Amino acid sequence: MTISFTRRAAIAAGFSLALAAGPALAQQNQVVRIGVSPGPHAEILEKVKPLIAKKGIDLKIIEFSDYVVPNQALDAGELEANSFQNQPYLDNQVKDRGFKIESVGLTVNFPLGIYSSKYKNWSEVPDGSTVAIQNDPTNGGRSLLLLQDKGIIKLKDGVGFKPTVADITANPKKLKIIEIEAAQTPRSLADVAAAAINTNYAVDAKIDPASAILREDAKGPYVNLIAVRTADKDKPWVKTLVESYHTPEIKAFVAERFKGAVLAGW
Repeated sequence: MTISFTRRAAIAAGFSLALAAGPALAQQNQVVRIGVSPGPHAEILEKVKPLIAKKGIDLKIIEFSDYVVPNQALDAGELEANSFQNQPYLDNQVKDRGFKIESVGLTVNFPLGIYSSKYKNWSEVPDGSTVAIQNDPTNGGRSLLLLQDKGIIKLKDGVGFKPTVADITANPKKLKIIEIEAAQTPRSLADVAAAAINTNYAVDAKIDPASAILREDAKGPYVNLIAVRTADKDKPWVKTLVESYHTPEIKAFVAERFKGAVLAGW
């Protein structure tokens, strides 16, 4: 079959238009680079990636092993967002380093728990018992705040997120609170009535996070967050990123994948 000149010209013109349109179509998706810590944060965002791609955003997930660099990279414009930290940590970074970045949405919580190998419920813990907490200000303070939140002790007003044992103003059960290295808290269970253990150390020690006799709430002050530069916070892609994270699909994935070791905080 012979194709007329006019027909050939039309086909050629159409092919040229397709070639011209191809790169434009490929560039429609906006690239958003997000910095994360390895593990759950990265895994969750891999599940967010196909959801947000449907809304025109190509999510590039970049892992950092350091907790300082993701905020530096974000502030410097090398990232559009990050997802690895909680509000107290971000507040401290902004205060100390002058970063112009802020939270735009909550993600997940790695709840701190009080565990015991001797008692199944906190109500069984006798008065005068020894309870181990971490000896660093951030985690130790977090454990004391948990005990206060559960009505077990009282702390001085205005202690913020880093209270110490010296800040305890009421201790009705006359607990003996000792401080040890955070990594050693699982091993201390044989020697104390109960111990505050960070989720990562509990999991490493094969302790089921669901077995905690006291546990932080999913929506407490230590819920992790998505941060962006302050100048970007009202841009449409930010809203799309948060909405794509806050979906039933992602909440179901967190529940199924992490079995209570990580909790959806939104």
